[in-house]
Amino acid sequence: MATTVIDAHQHFWDPETADYPWMTGAYQQLRRAYRPVDLAPLLEDNGVTATIVVQARQDLDETHSLLKIAATTPWVAGVVGWFDLTSPDVAEAIAEVRDGDHGHRLVGVRHLVHDEPDPEWLLRDDVLSGLVAVAEAGLTYDLLVRAREFPAATKVARRLSGLRFVVNHLGKPSISTQQTERWASALGEIAGLPNVTCKVSGLVTEADWSAWRPADLMPYVGMAVKLFGADRLMWGSDWPVCTLAAGYSEVYDVTTEILSELVGDDLGWILGGCAVATYGLER
Repeated sequence: MATTVIDAHQHFWDPETADYPWMTGAYQQLRRAYRPVDLAPLLEDNGVTATIVVQARQDLDETHSLLKIAATTPWVAGVVGWFDLTSPDVAEAIAEVRDGDHGHRLVGVRHLVHDEPDPEWLLRDDVLSGLVAVAEAGLTYDLLVRAREFPAATKVARRLSGLRFVVNHLGKPSISTQQTERWASALGEIAGLPNVTCKVSGLVTEADWSAWRPADLMPYVGMAVKLFGADRLMWGSDWPVCTLAAGYSEVYDVTTEILSELVGDDLGWILGGCAVATYGLER
């Protein structure tokens, strides 16, 4: 087991102070505050050393808020924030944040791409220019995509070979329906690019929330290991979204047990080393 375990994907939010339009329907039950004080005991119980907190709304104010949290929470090792990639001034916006009081904690950028009406949003000229700015700033780009957006994501990752991309949640396979042929093909395409890493995260909420079993997840984690190898995989809880289907400890135990069975001694790298290397946490 790794001495340093990094949860590479978790969130904080407070719907009383900001708008989260996606918290409707089945996600309505997440409409409450989740703060460091809520997560800290869960990390301690599971031996998790540090985390990377990831954006959950399309607003630069959230990026600033997460950086402030990171500055006062020693175990938050990095922030994946949001910037308007379509803005001609995105490079300046990133520089301004990085030069600010807490900017050294910014390690990546993400956009809710799978919510965009256009499946080729990532290929827009203005977005591509924004991604170039992300690369020039030395940040990663987290890809929140499903099978529909994967072709565009693969083209972008191939074109911008100098930018580190991180596929979130294995590309969100539909585990509950098992209609995953398109997903598997798309994941295989993007996995062939050396500048792409993948998070083993968010799987329990793609399964049947009330009736999933560990065996349901094994084929998908196995596919990720086959395509990316242990050297390009990292673990994340997707807390608190994961609580729709399972508690933090259950997510940690199930995914680490599956990974241990599949990769053996390489588990330590997936639990910590890959996140350190991909997000530049050694800085």
